[in-house]
Amino acid sequence: MNPAESEPSDGPVEAVPAVAPQLRALRRRAALTLEAAARAAGLSPAHLSRLETGQRQPSLPMLLALARIYGTTVSELLGETVADRDAVVRAAEMEPTAAGGWTYWQAGASGRGMQALRVHVPYGSQGDIVRVHPGEEWLYVLRGRLRLRLGDAAHRLGPGDSAHFDSLTPHRIAAQDPGGVELLFVHTLLQSPTATLCLGPTPGDAP
Repeated sequence: MNPAESEPSDGPVEAVPAVAPQLRALRRRAALTLEAAARAAGLSPAHLSRLETGQRQPSLPMLLALARIYGTTVSELLGETVADRDAVVRAAEMEPTAAGGWTYWQAGASGRGMQALRVHVPYGSQGDIVRVHPGEEWLYVLRGRLRLRLGDAAHRLGPGDSAHFDSLTPHRIAAQDPGGVELLFVHTLLQSPTATLCLGPTPGDAP
């Protein structure tokens, strides 16, 4: 049995009542058989069948994996509906959110497969945090200089430089100069809250 299938978070069905019908419908929409979807998610067909019939509750890693395979978001797997969204986000509507010493401005609509942010990273903030999570990230330096660690490689980026990488590569982000650094940031971590998406720390050594 795959270790993920025996996670303790597989609990009572009542905890996530909308998941079971959505899982089956979205798998069929993706034109995947039960066997193919289970194999791609690292589950047995029997376990995925129990998730789809409500006999088991999926863990967050399972939801992330299934959402990626089905080409959707965790929100849609959970049966959440998103109101009609404008394609344009005005500067005046970008409210700053502070988390972990960083400041974020939402630069795109919520509920999408990608999340776009403008981020200010102060000098000395979170440079020792290693991030590892599913998805992809793209960043573009607007102002200041950035220290970016990808795996064992260290990079220095200035205004106009960008980086695009798999988020499963251990990465660290830090401002190079006392004035901090400002970034445009796009990622595909399936619509968790901003702080979870961008911070989600796993402690690590300083670069």
